[in-house]
Amino acid sequence: MKLGIVGTGNVAYRHFEEFSKIDGVKVEAVCDVNLKNLNLFTEKFGNHLRKYSSIDEMLKEEKNFDGICNNTPDRFHKEVSLKILEKEINIFSEKPLAENYEDAKILTDLAHKRNVINMVNFTYRESSGYQKLVETIKSDTLGSIKHVNANYYQSWLTSNLWGNWKEEDTWLWRLSTAHGSNGALGDTGVHIFDFTINAVGDIQQICANLKTYQEKGDKIGEYTLDANDGFTSMVKFSNGAIGTISNTRYATGYANTLMLEVFCEKGAVKVEFDAERDNKWSTLHICENKNIDEAKWEKIICESTPTNFERFIKSIKSGENDQPDFQQGAKVQKILDMCIKSNDKNQWVDIN
Repeated sequence: MKLGIVGTGNVAYRHFEEFSKIDGVKVEAVCDVNLKNLNLFTEKFGNHLRKYSSIDEMLKEEKNFDGICNNTPDRFHKEVSLKILEKEINIFSEKPLAENYEDAKILTDLAHKRNVINMVNFTYRESSGYQKLVETIKSDTLGSIKHVNANYYQSWLTSNLWGNWKEEDTWLWRLSTAHGSNGALGDTGVHIFDFTINAVGDIQQICANLKTYQEKGDKIGEYTLDANDGFTSMVKFSNGAIGTISNTRYATGYANTLMLEVFCEKGAVKVEFDAERDNKWSTLHICENKNIDEAKWEKIICESTPTNFERFIKSIKSGENDQPDFQQGAKVQKILDMCIKSNDKNQWVDIN
């Protein structure tokens, strides 16, 4: 099976490594307008990779792709994905699907029209503990959902764990709307909203507050530091549950941590893990039956589950589109758009 990669920044490295682990799958061509990134990538993974400096050139020269990964910066997602879809090639896109709901809807509709396999890489779906949480909730053994608490914590604005954000383009572009960033909301908020609605169900109404901390300064080099650094939101779900969903880059003490707690009529489930993929990724905590009166949580270690990369390849082989697909990506983007609207109007807004 022949794959191509568009965009050879940091995230593309994992794409190459994960797809290369799958029997019969081979990344044969890569593309990037940034020739420095392109050359660094091929130096690491092999000069046998065919290199292109534009998506147009790649699509013109390469034939019979089984799939292409779109790893470009957020602001180029729509442009690149449209070109791939017009060629009727299966597509694996990094999040977010697009910069706004209207563009995400265009991509979703075209993917369906062209009848191609389409997937958005919501990374944290791969946690087996999380997948067990979703399965438990949907089995209805815990009854109706009452309250939800979801948080995504990062600390790179207060910690040098991953490097000094004031000196590295890797971080600075995420703080600048002119460089295609929708702030913490678009960068990691997209994950926590997908994480939550996939497990709990659709959000009906939201009241969001976006925060940009001015003490960072106004500008560093070419980067204007105007993107949001975090948000809090109150949500009402279509199933009657309520809850809070938040995200921040000022979470001192946390490198990259997701938490989801779901409290139900007859019990509760929760997961907490970080990007290091230690045993927390396979751990589910549940409080049910006799443990309810003792406020005791049982820890369950869950068997490993397929990665998004494996799901994408399986979908191509079977012709049946697995999750998370473009439709889910568009649904999450709609929520992000409504967060901005709610913040601007300082009021509750309907998602639909």
